[in-house]
Amino acid sequence: MTSTDKPRVAFIGLGNMGGPMAANLVGAGYAVTGFDPSPAAASTAAEAGVTLAGSASAAAQDAQVVITMLPSGKHVLDVYEGRSGDAPVLAAAAPGALLVDCSTIAVDDARAAADAARAAGHRAVDAPVSGGVGGATAGTLTFMVGAADADLEAVRAVLEPMAGRVVHCGDSGAGQAAKICNNMILGISMIAVSEAFVLGERLGLTHQALFDVASTASGQCWSLTTNCPVPGPVPTSPANRDYAPGFASPLMAKDLGLAMTAAETTHTGTRMGELAAAIYREFASGDGAALDFSAIIGAIRDEQNEGAAS
Repeated sequence: MTSTDKPRVAFIGLGNMGGPMAANLVGAGYAVTGFDPSPAAASTAAEAGVTLAGSASAAAQDAQVVITMLPSGKHVLDVYEGRSGDAPVLAAAAPGALLVDCSTIAVDDARAAADAARAAGHRAVDAPVSGGVGGATAGTLTFMVGAADADLEAVRAVLEPMAGRVVHCGDSGAGQAAKICNNMILGISMIAVSEAFVLGERLGLTHQALFDVASTASGQCWSLTTNCPVPGPVPTSPANRDYAPGFASPLMAKDLGLAMTAAETTHTGTRMGELAAAIYREFASGDGAALDFSAIIGAIRDEQNEGAAS
């Protein structure tokens, strides 16, 4: 199928995640027009075949699909409604366009964005992702989709070139709900795995021995077998690249903050989530600002060493 058989796509937000996602759409035969305020991000996307526009609204002009990958709900709503000086994307897109937000934002913001899109005559989908930069590059992301049943076929066709899996979680906001719940598990589990390795070090276990046991026993989890926080056992984990981020610590802190906001709104007790959020918030605002979230093991090790010295 050629690009003339496919809907024209606008992709707004061409950073570490959005850039390779847009490139995979180009590779699948979609005509993609993109925008990012960062010249470096825009240039990299252009090298991958994305046609650049000078603004978000220009990228969305007459587009049949508009994908956003932005830092926060405020950014999404600003782009949709033209709150930051640019014309509204919702007014620029083709009538009845499919608005797909792949950002990770608050559930309430996702629902507000969907309401705004529908009020403008469009279809709305929230589709946050899991899989990090590696998954975005490889086209193996998991998309957690909040959408009306009637829009599933259309959105699935657009997401599949970027996806390993597309999961329909419910109506608007359900994708974001699934994402923040998943990442609360991830943040807690990475801290638990890191604490176990530090304890193992103090007990005289090698990293490989602990990994060989836990990875095939009841301690098995993604934080251990894919994103192992110590170098060696999983050669592709960020620990082997000085914790260059696949999923940066500030992003984990952000997602845990969203989870805690949702917990407060729904009057849900999340004691472990609260602790993980506090740990990552401190780490991301200091030494972990430019590191993968698995680098939390360094902070845990330092804390234990300080405690032993006192």
